[in-house]
Amino acid sequence: MQDPYKILGVAKTASQDEIKKAYRKLARELHPDVNPGDAKIEERFKKVSSAYHLLGDAERRKKFDNGMIDAEGRETGPFGRGGGGGQAGGFGGGGGDPFGFSGADAEDIFDEIFGKGGRGRRGSAGFGGDRRPQKVKGPNISYELSLDFSEAMLGTTKRINLASGKSLEVRIPPGTEDEQTLRLKGQGMVGMNGGEAGDALIKLHVRPDKTFRREGNDIHCDLAISLSEAILGGSIEVPIVDGKVNMKLPANANSGSKLRLRGKGAPYDRGDKRGDQYVHLTVKLPEERDDELIEFIKTWAEKHPYKPR
Repeated sequence: MQDPYKILGVAKTASQDEIKKAYRKLARELHPDVNPGDAKIEERFKKVSSAYHLLGDAERRKKFDNGMIDAEGRETGPFGRGGGGGQAGGFGGGGGDPFGFSGADAEDIFDEIFGKGGRGRRGSAGFGGDRRPQKVKGPNISYELSLDFSEAMLGTTKRINLASGKSLEVRIPPGTEDEQTLRLKGQGMVGMNGGEAGDALIKLHVRPDKTFRREGNDIHCDLAISLSEAILGGSIEVPIVDGKVNMKLPANANSGSKLRLRGKGAPYDRGDKRGDQYVHLTVKLPEERDDELIEFIKTWAEKHPYKPR
């Protein structure tokens, strides 16, 4: 959302009365009853209404001016723009107005603008003929939520607390991708003139994992193997996102070799299918000097020369 002061066309030093006056003027010009069927004007009207919801209340305006909430009313903090650790910042909610305005409050504003009882009827305001006021869907509210890699891959349920005080259980589907957005219908701002509420849009952030990385529907990981395992092969334990499995290691395995675990990757198609996991091998020598190994390699190398490059 843009700077709410700019949307209303007022200075940051404007009084509450000046803010209300600016809103009344814009609402008279932009109200959907005055501009039926004009989607651009309706969108601008929503922005103006959202800006007034933020600045029309002195306490909320003070929080915005002090950087405690952003231009969309979301709480700021160490996670930025709300969210993280099962919390989601911002204003939103189902049945109630997240900004503290009831439907009656909104009607009182328009009664001031169009005249008591004049909204949607031809009367003192002179708008709209005998038709009912046009229903306007409430604006959407954006939230952000952080997830661990395993939570995103396997799916989970997170409880988020909206600024309205409402607490919601949000189901995170298996295979969720970084910056994917979930839509919670009807959990945004209330509509006007009986219009349906907007939606809550939850943008998900998947934290990087020290073991796994995702590429499409496949998962990749690096695995260190010993010199003896590399030469002799055998069965080794490999981490996967939902536990561990044993994998057959072929003899003479080199650093850079890539082995595949079928069906151990990221879920997709609503979790009914999974990609593959690729294990990238790295041969790791002993940390400490081993004189016996050095002498053996010297003798072996003289008898078995080869070109590694």
